[in-house]
Amino acid sequence: MSTMEVVDSFLFSLSKAFSSPIAIFIQIQGCLICLILSLGWVLAAYVRNREIKQMKDSAKAGNSFSFLCHDINELEHSYQASLPRVSVVMPLKGFGEHNLHNWRSQITSLYGGPLEFLFIVESTEDPAYHAVSRLLSDFKDHVEAQVIVAGLSTTCSQKIHNQLVGVENMHPETKYVLFLDDDVRLHPGSIGALTAEMLKNPEIFIQTGYPLDLPSGSLGSYCIYEYHMPCSMGFATGGKTFFLWGGCMMMHADDFRCDRHGVLSGLRDGGYSDDMTLAALAGAHKLLITSPPVAVFPHPLASDLSFSRYWNYLRKQTFVLESYISRVNWIMNRALFSVHCYLSWGFAAPYFMAVVHIAAALRIYAQGYAREETVFVSKGLLLVACLAACTFVELFSMWNLTRVEVRLCNMLSPEAPRLSLGSYNWVLVFVAMVVDNFLYPISAMRSHFSQSINWSGIRYHLKDGKIYKIDRSKDMGPLYTDLGGKHLGKKGAPQKASFLGSLCRSLAQWRRPKKYDV
Repeated sequence: MSTMEVVDSFLFSLSKAFSSPIAIFIQIQGCLICLILSLGWVLAAYVRNREIKQMKDSAKAGNSFSFLCHDINELEHSYQASLPRVSVVMPLKGFGEHNLHNWRSQITSLYGGPLEFLFIVESTEDPAYHAVSRLLSDFKDHVEAQVIVAGLSTTCSQKIHNQLVGVENMHPETKYVLFLDDDVRLHPGSIGALTAEMLKNPEIFIQTGYPLDLPSGSLGSYCIYEYHMPCSMGFATGGKTFFLWGGCMMMHADDFRCDRHGVLSGLRDGGYSDDMTLAALAGAHKLLITSPPVAVFPHPLASDLSFSRYWNYLRKQTFVLESYISRVNWIMNRALFSVHCYLSWGFAAPYFMAVVHIAAALRIYAQGYAREETVFVSKGLLLVACLAACTFVELFSMWNLTRVEVRLCNMLSPEAPRLSLGSYNWVLVFVAMVVDNFLYPISAMRSHFSQSINWSGIRYHLKDGKIYKIDRSKDMGPLYTDLGGKHLGKKGAPQKASFLGSLCRSLAQWRRPKKYDV
């Protein structure tokens, strides 16, 4: 038997196996996942489109500042003078190509009430310290802002430590505190819109938003865009949501002053993820989280975002499911872990089966005569056609939501450079969909077995869902952050490892996490 006959035999055997009832169920399930995602993105686009319509109607009624508020009377001096004080807390780490633009968009907010900005760094050696200090010196007569050195964290993640130091230093009269990631690009009216919702409904525990990723062209950047897109529908509700993004969280300042609901202690005592911890507290105490329709922020990804940096980012995202604050929270995280892993591979597997069906059909066509396997291949091609149609619907709905959010962002920031949908490569989006869903369970299982993670050169170890040990090394860790490509100011860092090398090391170290350090 020749080599090609062996290959053909194996190929037809696979095609036959993938035409079994269980395989057909898996492929139909993949189609349903595509359609469910499509429906979610359609609803999300409807909510964002509704906001665009309201802004247009307000502009037609004579409100030239509809990008700030729908009611032009809210721009009256008497109303603006009554607005509460807001403290914006931004934990910084490293300095990258988009930081200056992002920071300018934050400190040039058109919020009419008292506003202060607190930029928190770990030490003066952080490249962000000098960069933001120079920026603030240019605005010293126009902006109330300061740079605060927080020092090293000992009981929680460095980000949470920086946030809590910012809370300690906020103005005594601050009513609301807004936590922002330093890679968030605000609109001129974002702070005002978030504050207005807090004033309308004092029962709100946290107001949040979500980023609109702007891929840089690399596969890694498209994988991150695809990873965020399913979650985006949970933030495009126009109101109540169960989702929370740590990049934008507005809260009552008194919740921290009085440690209401254990907010302060929950974060300080072993907290790894700010948003997961606060979301768990909100769920435990039946507290309200909302996301206004205007809270979508452009998030440009680094131009040199490599696939290995995407993998590091995915590792950090899956690791948050290993942290918890209670037994109920642990059960919820385990359920989310299991469902996400099942759906991820349930999404990716049909595409592998489709490749086999197509390859088998091409071999039959190339040989020029019918085979007994033709019946299985024909059934397989029917499933491939269904999957292709559902994939097209999914990509179209993703494209439509992205188009709507790009349009909304352009309307909310009329002075900013225009965002465009033309830069998106939808072939890479499709590839990223398959790759990201295939890798997610691998990353999640690695996180589960290791119980430790390297975050910007700091290794955190978890025990019972909380940080119990922190390892730092000046000579180890990455030179750049994952998404923004921010330089961390490290000296003597090891050379960049390839993604495959990183993945292979991760798999090899499942049983020895303490000896592994990136």
